[in-house]
Amino acid sequence: AMCFAFLVIFHELQLSLSHGIEFNVTKDGKLCLYADLKLTFKVTYEDLDNQVTVFALTDDADSTKSTCDPMHSILMLNFGAGHSFTMSFSKIGEGYEADVFSFTYNLGDPVHFPNSKSKDPSTAMGVLDIKNIGMDTCYSCKSEDLIESGDVNITLWDVLIQAFITLKYNTTTLAPNTTTLAPNTTTLAPNTTTLAPNTTTTTVPTTTPVPTLPVPSTGNYSIRADENGTVCLLANFGLRIGTKGEEMNLDPNRANVSGSCAVNSSELILASKEMTIKFTFTNDTKKFRLHALSISVSTGNFSAENSSLNLWETSIGSSYMCNKEQTFNITDTLTIYTFSLHVQPFGVNKGVFSTAHECSVDDTSILVPIIVGAALAGLILIVVIAYVIGRRKTYVGYQTL
Repeated sequence: AMCFAFLVIFHELQLSLSHGIEFNVTKDGKLCLYADLKLTFKVTYEDLDNQVTVFALTDDADSTKSTCDPMHSILMLNFGAGHSFTMSFSKIGEGYEADVFSFTYNLGDPVHFPNSKSKDPSTAMGVLDIKNIGMDTCYSCKSEDLIESGDVNITLWDVLIQAFITLKYNTTTLAPNTTTLAPNTTTLAPNTTTLAPNTTTTTVPTTTPVPTLPVPSTGNYSIRADENGTVCLLANFGLRIGTKGEEMNLDPNRANVSGSCAVNSSELILASKEMTIKFTFTNDTKKFRLHALSISVSTGNFSAENSSLNLWETSIGSSYMCNKEQTFNITDTLTIYTFSLHVQPFGVNKGVFSTAHECSVDDTSILVPIIVGAALAGLILIVVIAYVIGRRKTYVGYQTL
């Protein structure tokens, strides 16, 4: 692509420009994603008090777990003692955009998080504002972009990125085909309406039917402890979310999957163009449960979080399953609907689900005593009614002497 010649020329001329760390992602021996960027991370964490640590993306960052697909690509940068930064890209029409990011930091890293109370990984995520980039075009931005997500502030600058590379490398091109976006710039066309004089316009109200969403497809998700490790988390489900009167399905075929596993907590992060969802599971050595759920939606900049949940609970060494649709009110503004749910965030053996604990709506065994009890109650009622009617007839049959 044209931007690569630009980079080669700059290196050959040895211009003293400020460059970040360079990453080349290949598929089948061909370059498919290129990135040159700088990142710093500012994290507030808890020890005896609230502490703040600041560190940068290091030169030893590894992009080998990045992926390129025809419609979706992921830049995953692993660095330091268990830290990672991920950006996902989606092809949209004749261009592409960056969807979401996630930053996983290891609170057990003694260098950056000394005396941290927690030793488990934690994840921050959000939506990126890198949109409308033409195919075979680089995105370039020298300005600092501050991204805030909970206890984490991420600064991204000196960025040069190209996803979905299709053109052959062209060393004769002298100028890059780049898209440079100025920060915080928005131009809106005026909304103008012109009416002829003495003209009356009557608008007839119309009713637009609300479309019914189909049942969401079931996604099959898994997390490994490390690149060559065994599966430590399994989850299968279809998911729909409801936010402020709107509902949307998560498309598992367009979701990027990431997460982490630790002794007492595990995370599953699903990121698509429309939304990013993080499930946090905890265990107390005997049972596990869904403890926290956070979500950010790209449309309308909606976000919600609840870190005091007690859902999908069952014993360690078992899995939790509920085939029927379930509805969970996570916050006042967020509802999730699950379909064909099956999860096991701890104690996965040989990459398959353990014996399932079925939810109450699936457990038909409790229907038997209910049916028997209802039948007995009905029978007793019939006997009582028959007895009362019989007594009345007997009483009418006698005459007073």
